[in-house]
Amino acid sequence: MHIEFRHLRTIKAIHDTGGLARAADMLNITQSALSHQIKGIEDQAGVELFVRRTKPLRLSAAGLKMLAAAETILPQVAALEAEFEGLVAGSAGRLHIAIECHACFEWLFPVLEEFRKAWPEVDVDIRPGLAFDALPALKREEVDLVVSSDPEDIDETDFTPIFDYEPVFVASSQHPLAQKKFIEASDFEGETLITYPVERSRLDVFSQLLMPAGVEPAEVRQVELTAVILLLVASNRGVAVLPDWVVREVRYNSDYVTRPLTDKGITRRLYAATRSEDTGLPYMAHLLRLARQEAVKLQRPMRDAHA
Repeated sequence: MHIEFRHLRTIKAIHDTGGLARAADMLNITQSALSHQIKGIEDQAGVELFVRRTKPLRLSAAGLKMLAAAETILPQVAALEAEFEGLVAGSAGRLHIAIECHACFEWLFPVLEEFRKAWPEVDVDIRPGLAFDALPALKREEVDLVVSSDPEDIDETDFTPIFDYEPVFVASSQHPLAQKKFIEASDFEGETLITYPVERSRLDVFSQLLMPAGVEPAEVRQVELTAVILLLVASNRGVAVLPDWVVREVRYNSDYVTRPLTDKGITRRLYAATRSEDTGLPYMAHLLRLARQEAVKLQRPMRDAHA
């Protein structure tokens, strides 16, 4: 027996309208064509689907079973068609994100909250476990966007700038280095450096300052949460280097000082890496726009606070 979607639609239309003529109008076919279609279904099934000579036309027991199947299957098919239409139109899809920047959770969550309201049909997820193998995961289509400060030359991958930031030194106001106007690599010798629990190559203080200078702190202490890092710094348990937008509030707290790294400061740029075929999707473009808008709120002049 070969049942097609049109057969299910026919059974449901006749049941809903109560007659062949009205069902034919609903299905936009002739009554004769509809009658032939019903006979064809019954010939295949070997049973009658309707109780003849009743008004309105009534389904037989076999017909009711087919109606039950139609009422289950047709909505699922309609939902699938709508989902595919959304994918084609760019209003639905998947957005799985990997983050190489540990502190980026703090500005990304407000962005995703706004995004969710605008694109409820997009499946959003964050994959922190893939963070340190994120770009290969992007190529394998395991994730769809990578937040990174280290762009690479990768085929069919776009790195869209989000915003620039400055890694800044943070210490207790009672720390001896609080008296300096800027911090050099050599100043970290003998210090306890408090960092996020990530590879050194992913930390700006190491990749941009300490490793090039060949300087090693006395101790590196890894802490998961920004709030705990700042608490330890305020207690003079160590020093830290954090993005300027992370410490924007502590600039006005007398327990802390923030200082630029080197006399000229260090500027870094954050990117969103996406597969080239996905960069132009409407929801992807909107997310990047929201991210840049949020970045404007985060970025404030830092140098004035270093004086």
